[in-house]
Amino acid sequence: MIQIQTKRPLHLFDGYGVEMEYMIVDKDTLDVLPVSDKILETIAGEITSEVSRGALAWSNELVMHVIEIKTDGPAAGFQGLSEGFQAEVSKINEILAGMNARLMPGAMHPWMDPFTEMKLWPHEYNPIYEAYNRIFDCRGHGWVNLQSTHLNLPFDGDQEFGKLNAALRILTPLLPALSACSPIAGGEQKPFLDYRMEVYRTNSDRIPSVAGLIIPEAHFSRDACYEHIFGPMYRDVAPLDPDGILQEEWLNSRGVMARFDRGAIEVRVIDIQECPKADLAILALFTAVTQALTEERWSSVEEQKKWHEKDLYEILMSTATHAEKAEISDPRYLRLFGSDKTALSAGQLWQHLYDEVKDSALFTKEHHETLALMFRHGPLGRRILKALPQPFSKADLKSVYGKLCDCLESNGLFLP
Repeated sequence: MIQIQTKRPLHLFDGYGVEMEYMIVDKDTLDVLPVSDKILETIAGEITSEVSRGALAWSNELVMHVIEIKTDGPAAGFQGLSEGFQAEVSKINEILAGMNARLMPGAMHPWMDPFTEMKLWPHEYNPIYEAYNRIFDCRGHGWVNLQSTHLNLPFDGDQEFGKLNAALRILTPLLPALSACSPIAGGEQKPFLDYRMEVYRTNSDRIPSVAGLIIPEAHFSRDACYEHIFGPMYRDVAPLDPDGILQEEWLNSRGVMARFDRGAIEVRVIDIQECPKADLAILALFTAVTQALTEERWSSVEEQKKWHEKDLYEILMSTATHAEKAEISDPRYLRLFGSDKTALSAGQLWQHLYDEVKDSALFTKEHHETLALMFRHGPLGRRILKALPQPFSKADLKSVYGKLCDCLESNGLFLP
């Protein structure tokens, strides 16, 4: 059973906000289908941007072929979330069955043409989406063809924020080694296991301060973040946003987003997996390691704070390209995690970290079993490529991604 944390304020690791984005596709063709408003209307009785379903909620996204399932407030732990998210997936698929449609997992649709198939959400909050489109031109994979799992971790005050931000900055670059599952876009294989990260990092190039280098700059207080991150970002966008629609913290598109308005840091670097239990296993491991870092198990917070975003960005792009096979060859970085090796693959480093934290109370038996399969068979992007012949056709893609849809319906891992 999911328990929503109601006490305030929330301190480090008192709660966990989880969001999962899914594509809506035609059941026969697997082409994207822009009907998220109809799903929400079926439950609410009217078109709305969000529907509460008790411990979980559904909401719209930028485009009409994507719907989000999320905790309706921070969950007290990860226990019960796999089953809870799966129940919501089943309910949405039940609604979609009447439209000859289904949900598709995965971080990018394999053949969607975002330039011709983009349909922005036209209802509540549409002015925000129109402003984004006017300023950044949301056509393209980097805005309308990318789905992720978000994790929100709470903090209270600058001291807790500094600890949490320091830990997340150094750990987040390793995430694609676990979660990369977007090797295909536009009907072809890309030179990245996590192509979503490649297009995400460039989607705000018109105003570089909006996304920075994805890994946030080394600022560890609210005032410093507002002076060096939010302030410049707001000033840069202002000439293109005369109505001030985007002058909000959520304009920040870094992969680790400080949300002082909600007392949390949001991590957005995780490609969404083939089923909720896979996402939750990754989140449990990532959170357990983050907690160990804030507790200074292997390195001090001051040592963690010293790392420049440029160096961390290089690690992120290496894991986005090669996933678990990326080489981590800086012994200073490895020492942050208690390794005395001079070089490890990213996959080996995650295995080391799992061995260090596997006794954490955050884990369930299902998390352990799921992670064991992931370590054995590689991230989902690797498994997708193993399932595809070379060269592959659209029919081959349809077969593999149809199986991913089946995995989402059964909450089972994809094993080629």
